[in-house]
Amino acid sequence: MIEVEGLTKYYGPVPAIMDVSFSVKEGEIVAFLGPNGAGKTTTMRVLTGFMPATYGTCRIGGLDVYEQSIAARRRIGYMPETTSLYPEMRVYQYLQYCGKLHGMKRGELGERLDEVTEVCGLQDRRESIIGTLSLGYRQRVGLAQALIHSPDVLILDEPTVGLDPNQIIEVRKVIRGLAGKHTVMLSTHILPEAQMTCERVIIINQGRVVAEDTPENLTAQIQEVETILVKVRDTDPSVAKLLGEMPQVTSVRSHGDAGPGTYLVDTEIGSDIRSEVAQYVVGKGWGLLELRPVEMTLEEVFRQLTTEERGVA
Repeated sequence: MIEVEGLTKYYGPVPAIMDVSFSVKEGEIVAFLGPNGAGKTTTMRVLTGFMPATYGTCRIGGLDVYEQSIAARRRIGYMPETTSLYPEMRVYQYLQYCGKLHGMKRGELGERLDEVTEVCGLQDRRESIIGTLSLGYRQRVGLAQALIHSPDVLILDEPTVGLDPNQIIEVRKVIRGLAGKHTVMLSTHILPEAQMTCERVIIINQGRVVAEDTPENLTAQIQEVETILVKVRDTDPSVAKLLGEMPQVTSVRSHGDAGPGTYLVDTEIGSDIRSEVAQYVVGKGWGLLELRPVEMTLEEVFRQLTTEERGVA
């Protein structure tokens, strides 16, 4: 549904993005991640026809965003990081206005207004003046305007920026509910949100795509060791030394944040020595309190892919 090939955008002599290529399937929800200044917003603005690319092509449903701009934009719903709302208008008036800008007819607009206010949780705020709404509800109105014309593709730039944790959960629920009905591409700085909401992530750094896969597959590609958390009652320093001498253990680190007697045991990839560790700890009489695998988070993957130390920049 979204196809990007060799996308490059210069601001004067400075490249904002270089040779960016990726695709998003119909009905898929994909997160577009990157540090500040990586080129996320530039890419989204080119995708939506807000600005032209210097080189490369973007297609929405097979339509070239530059060559067939009007037809392509009709298939896009766009929620920028700062949504242009009219604070003096009521919610339903604003959404009607947005629908008319998309060329929707009165009968169609009335039915669609009911649908998007229900999807976005705005049924009891239809008569509210936008300027009196909380930030969370204003974000919902911004999402509703992106949905009003039933677009095939939704492009959401930081849809939960500035929201409190409860509001983030509500907006996240709305976005997850769009899966299958719309193709959704969203940028976010909240990595757990991407992991909980999206099927796949695209990571951009310094204007170039450095990774594109599911969070699970990216973790498998990046992870150099497997880690087990071991917590014992015995707090003697010799515990760490003896654990480190076990076969297939590469390192042992104290995990003081989880309390005394807690260790992170790194093992070789592909090894599962939990049963051996359990038998060893019990045999030593250390008092086994907890033993579980520790999964690498998307945040750790992101940090490794967007730091110069890994040579990806």
